[in-house]
Amino acid sequence: MPLRFGDNVSTAETDYGTVLLDEQGGAYWELNPTATLVVRALLDGGDEADAAAALVREFDIDQAQARQDVETLVRELRESGLAS
Repeated sequence: MPLRFGDNVSTAETDYGTVLLDEQGGAYWELNPTATLVVRALLDGGDEADAAAALVREFDIDQAQARQDVETLVRELRESGLAS
């Protein structure tokens, strides 16, 4: 399932990753470069397997770890209400 941020979420890319602002709740979230890569892949229409493959290409991690990292990030973004 593609990732989508809620209408109340603003994003800003920084030198250190991406900052998310939940305008409704007033909370800031900072995504490191790894999480930013995952989010970009998903927002560009890729699925979780595509995002994991991007991690494997970019960083020295194995496929199983990449899949787990992507699943964890997506779950946390959805549980926080930032994304659907």
